[in-house]
Amino acid sequence: MIRRPPRSTLFPYTTLFRSPEYDKIYNFTELAIQLNEPEEGVAPTDSRNRPDQRLMENSQWDEANYEKLRLEEKQRIVRRKREQEAEKSMAEGRPYPAYEPIWFQKQKDPVTGNLIHVFTGKYWECKEEQNWSMCPDIF
Repeated sequence: MIRRPPRSTLFPYTTLFRSPEYDKIYNFTELAIQLNEPEEGVAPTDSRNRPDQRLMENSQWDEANYEKLRLEEKQRIVRRKREQEAEKSMAEGRPYPAYEPIWFQKQKDPVTGNLIHVFTGKYWECKEEQNWSMCPDIF
């Protein structure tokens, strides 16, 4: 017979504090809000730098929506360009390099054998040096 712990230990996280303006902050917990706060010196690709997100947080809904559409179209253009370059490479018989994340490296999980992305630690070096030259312009 398998014994299970009491239910209270299965879900130990409970929200003990809710801001009086909880509904105005997207029902985020205090921790979620703190994790989303802007920070100086982060990579230009950091999601906290998304212009549409900042506009939404300032209740500029129309502007945020426009900005979101602009960012999505920018992503589509980059994807189409990569697809065209890959097709051209194939037609010419050249290999085309797959997209590689900047801060992670694909490795085989020693336990499951699955491919996983492992953090390289290079982000912290780049942050210390404030060298973001390898970051694409995504916003």
